[in-house]
Amino acid sequence: MVVDEGTGGDLDRLFHALADPTRRDILRRCVQGDLSVSQLAAAYPMSFAAVQKHVAVLERAGLITKQRRGREQLVLTEPDAVARARQALDDLEALWRGRVERMSSLLAQDPPPHEHPQEEGPDR
Repeated sequence: MVVDEGTGGDLDRLFHALADPTRRDILRRCVQGDLSVSQLAAAYPMSFAAVQKHVAVLERAGLITKQRRGREQLVLTEPDAVARARQALDDLEALWRGRVERMSSLLAQDPPPHEHPQEEGPDR
């Protein structure tokens, strides 16, 4: 199996971050406007530290950045990261569609000679 080492770690972090429903919800909230980590934490039934950990995972994946404004850390979304995830999924879809099309064309061809039913001879 061939693994693309160049972007594998980045994509792994990206899809790991997107796999969690709380992190996806944090992203949805941040798209609506600049929110601080403390504003985000108020929306969840978990500790501030737990929300900070979710934000850190999103930041390591490149889905968000934090910007200090006064005493607050604002969470800003990075749409390019979502575009990278979409591109990776589009590439996989193209690969699979190509394989399915090749398999379909092979199946549409005449079967190999050894798969033809045997012709019945005069003594059968």
